Amino acid sequence: MSTAESLDYPLKRAPLVPPRPPVAPDDMTPVQRMKAIRKNAITSWGERAYREDVIAGNFLGRKSYILNKPDAIRYVLVENYENYFRTPAGLRVLRPMLGDGLLIARGKSWKHQRRTLAPAFTPRAVTTLVPHMLSATDEAIDELKRKTDQPLDLREAMQRMTLEIAGRTMFSLEMGRDGAALRNFVIEYSERYASPRMLDLLLPLSIPSPADIGRAFFRRRWTRFVGKLVRERRSMAAQLSGQQGAPRDLFDLMVTARDPETGEAFSDELLGDEVATMILAGHETTATALFWSLYLLSLDQGAQQELADSVASIEIDASTDIAKLAFTRAVVDEAMRLYPPAFLVARAATGPDTVAGLPVAEKDVILISPWLLHRHETLWSDPHAFIPQRFMPGSPQPDRFAYMPFGAGPRICIGAHFALVEATLALAKIIQTFKVEITSSRPVMPVGIVTTQPDHSPTFRITRR
Repeated sequence: MSTAESLDYPLKRAPLVPPRPPVAPDDMTPVQRMKAIRKNAITSWGERAYREDVIAGNFLGRKSYILNKPDAIRYVLVENYENYFRTPAGLRVLRPMLGDGLLIARGKSWKHQRRTLAPAFTPRAVTTLVPHMLSATDEAIDELKRKTDQPLDLREAMQRMTLEIAGRTMFSLEMGRDGAALRNFVIEYSERYASPRMLDLLLPLSIPSPADIGRAFFRRRWTRFVGKLVRERRSMAAQLSGQQGAPRDLFDLMVTARDPETGEAFSDELLGDEVATMILAGHETTATALFWSLYLLSLDQGAQQELADSVASIEIDASTDIAKLAFTRAVVDEAMRLYPPAFLVARAATGPDTVAGLPVAEKDVILISPWLLHRHETLWSDPHAFIPQRFMPGSPQPDRFAYMPFGAGPRICIGAHFALVEATLALAKIIQTFKVEITSSRPVMPVGIVTTQPDHSPTFRITRR
């Protein structure tokens, strides 16, 4: 889209504009920008990045281009995607957690993994997993009922709930015993290894940086933990062998999956990497989306009441048509617009090219930031305002490459439909049950560290409706 979407949808009140981090000066030096990136990448962009189609720059000796032009983004992510791959720094950060799984793989390996996993994430396959989602959500709500009218950390509650959903949908296992260990792994990695250091950016991938040494030790412990989960699930399968029935969870679907072209199955090592990818991507990003949705609704009580009214008479179970939860889905979509799970897509050119009329050399960096795209002044009206009506049926829809919370093109997140169903069902049930109010006075600021995280966990109060 070349102009901002029109506000043809009706608004009942002035929209909420949640607090956001300060914008960087446009004339920051490379050293200042690097310091900002280390602290919070979102604060490293100036006003120009929210207004202009392309920002050309130079970072650590290489040209870089921030793309805010949907046609140019389409070209990089779809038309010539094979010429662009993750940057060395991105690989350093992600590989210790995800190994050679789908998010990291490229070429033939990526195509094999994508073809093999695709049947497990079709809408039909996801429907079979909805009972797992709902059972974990109902148990989380029962736990929350015991915490009404007292200070509550909803971020932790959402992490626990989505982790439980991930464990049940992946393994048919409750995560009570292993959930704390898994959360500790995620927290440790986020705090110690997820942000690139200067040497991560300067050194070639073949030379380990000091942080890579710590990441390698972490990788060994992490793969042992994932291997234990896989063995437990295989043991359960052996005990139930001979029983008839459709696959019960994602692990069943992944173990029995075969590449439709080669007939090849996943090796045990690659299966472990896929399991790690699905658990981490599945629970952390959804927990973050739910937290931001609840945070926005706590600030905008009118929108929260509108959501509560829209779901009050709906019996939410495995047979519920998601289309009936249109306003819930719109809230989730708008929360992911303002706080996209992945705030930055960084790609390095593997060969020369021309993008948006500009020359791109090998190793030049293309930056596509959903954070910037989703708040860009030429693409959105009131870009910093919380307006769920943007995404209601019948409202003007944004360009496909102006709104991309799950990426776009062939490498779009394979679990996007799964995550949207999970988040929509969970949010509807929570607001159907509770009124949510924030009790902290300190503004919550988004921080870009792999995902768009809050800078602290505010306290909330929930009361029964």
